[in-house]
Amino acid sequence: MRDMGSGDDKPLGDPSLGAFDPEERMLDFGEAGSARASRKSSDNAKIVLKRVSGWRSRYEEWRDETSRKLERVDLAPDLAQNIGSGTWFRGLGTMLGLGAVALLLWPDFAPLEARPAMALDEVALDEFRSHMIMPLALGADSGRQMGAGPKVRALEAAPERPQIELVATLGRGDSFDRMLQRAGLSSADASRVQELIGGAIEMEELTAGTRFDIVLGRRVAEGTPRPLDELSFRAKFDLELRVENNDGRLSLRRNTIRVDDTPLRIRGTVGQSLYRSARAAGAPASAVQDFIKALDGQIDLNRSVRSTDEFDMIVAYRRAATGERQAGQVLYAGIERDGEPKTQLMRWGEDGIFYEASGVGEQRNGLIAPVPGRITSGFGMRRHPILGYRRMHSGIDFRARHGTPIVAVSDARVSAAGRMGGCGNGVRLDHGNGLSTRYCHMSRIAASRGQSVRRGQVIGYVGSTGLSTGPHLHYEMYRGGRAIDPRGVRFVRRAQLEGRELVDFRAALARLKEVEPGAALVDLEIRPEEVAEPEREIEKLDNPLQVS
Repeated sequence: MRDMGSGDDKPLGDPSLGAFDPEERMLDFGEAGSARASRKSSDNAKIVLKRVSGWRSRYEEWRDETSRKLERVDLAPDLAQNIGSGTWFRGLGTMLGLGAVALLLWPDFAPLEARPAMALDEVALDEFRSHMIMPLALGADSGRQMGAGPKVRALEAAPERPQIELVATLGRGDSFDRMLQRAGLSSADASRVQELIGGAIEMEELTAGTRFDIVLGRRVAEGTPRPLDELSFRAKFDLELRVENNDGRLSLRRNTIRVDDTPLRIRGTVGQSLYRSARAAGAPASAVQDFIKALDGQIDLNRSVRSTDEFDMIVAYRRAATGERQAGQVLYAGIERDGEPKTQLMRWGEDGIFYEASGVGEQRNGLIAPVPGRITSGFGMRRHPILGYRRMHSGIDFRARHGTPIVAVSDARVSAAGRMGGCGNGVRLDHGNGLSTRYCHMSRIAASRGQSVRRGQVIGYVGSTGLSTGPHLHYEMYRGGRAIDPRGVRFVRRAQLEGRELVDFRAALARLKEVEPGAALVDLEIRPEEVAEPEREIEKLDNPLQVS
């Protein structure tokens, strides 16, 4: 359409007329215009529109123009692109400027001063100062009277303490002499102390973790080591050694500690778990393990022991007059049912073997597996995996990883150990009565010829030496020099006491069973000569002298 009132033949969309707003309203030109339009309706008359520009249209024009300009300006350019260009330097300047603004606006973390709850004058400040912890640290009582006044002057040099008390611990791999010198002793004092202690005990008996109470005296001259005034430590459970300084000469004093060896007897009901019940009754963990191991070598714990049975355990126990206690190995292991002993085992002899009350020695329920693993090849004829033809497989193969420990299946004596042809590194054990076993393909041997080994003792480690396709254990058993299937052999080992030894064993068992449960837990009665003399005046008030 064209604007008929302007006189110019221009389209409505011409730029000189401004942008056409579809939301602009039609203008009413009065009755004359309406009549003229009505008369020309049949001739397709044109409507004359007049565009009115307001603040809204001008604002939108400015906004569109500004948006187009800002789109052409990159305020945050990628500094990884166009390095060295004007845009890149402008972006670098923007980044540095923003960083400077952030540093200027960095908050201050200085402490805020709070107004005190009360007015503090000089008197109040002196009151607070005198109640500080510093007088306590210096060995004085707290209180206002202990506070230093304004006339107190600091010493130019503090005097040395007359004595220094410290505790030194012997570490693993450390030497006794180095430990003493590290604690502050001179080399002469350390050598003298080592000489004195070496004359009382073997120095090898000093174990790692032994604690030494050391008292060092006043220096003779500035810069010299302090002399040793006293050194004491627990050399044994029943022996205390003390090195004292007597007018410049070091001497040793032995203090023998009274010890009671009454065994500790623990009884209780088996319940759901024998281990947990024994631990709940107060038995040490190591003693419970020995107790269960002793019973397992004699009976089947899963089938022969009921939850209503009672366990009876006697442990070697020592009580010192100074209060220390020490638990040892299990001496007696028993199971009772309905008040009657069902199993009675007592440790006897130098080897520490458990014997039944009848004098029959420890019974071993068959052989144990040499390694923890499944059998991959059985006993009999088979095709050899390396040689390629059928031959007799005179043992069984256990699957195991390289380095797995190999144990003896029963007590034995090592009859051979070393290289054994296709067996590789191997060990042969003689179990007595014509029975022997051999262990092949070891990576390392842990036993030597002529050595006696116990059931479960490590004799080597799994490997792949000799005719072997991979790490495994080849295990053989011989009876009278002839190879047999190890899976078909289960034997027990028993020992029998006779004569005088049997009489002594039964007498010791009777004495052991007379021990009352828990009797060893009572503290020893302190004798008058074992009471230490009070060293401080305040301690003497607890034991006043009786004047008659």
